[in-house]
Amino acid sequence: MRQLYDTTKELSGNRRKPERPVKSKEGEAITNIEEQRNRCIEYFKELLNRPAPMNPLNIEAAPTDLPIDVCPPTIDEISMAIRQVKSDKTTGPDNIPAVALKADVAVIVKILHILFNKIWDEEQVPTTGKKDT
Repeated sequence: MRQLYDTTKELSGNRRKPERPVKSKEGEAITNIEEQRNRCIEYFKELLNRPAPMNPLNIEAAPTDLPIDVCPPTIDEISMAIRQVKSDKTTGPDNIPAVALKADVAVIVKILHILFNKIWDEEQVPTTGKKDT
């Protein structure tokens, strides 16, 4: 299918979108390049340098006390996350394949729970086993 697409594209040649001319305020097409530039400059000055509205909208501030769960991850959450990892994906920066994580979920969950709680309590990722980047 890809070969058909490539062949069709090659045979049809390079097609560019037709250029749309810049129009003056009166709606007439401008053909001179310098006049087109000047019209663009004028247009954007008008667009971006508008005066502030006379009656600004009254926008309320967003609430800051959102119900966010700030507890360390539970064993169930870690177990669910491991089960949701797709087995056929390549490894991440840790070089641990998903198949290895799923080999014995119960053991891996306990190890990761201890690690995550340590990170949570110390508020720092341990440098042991971490690759320098």
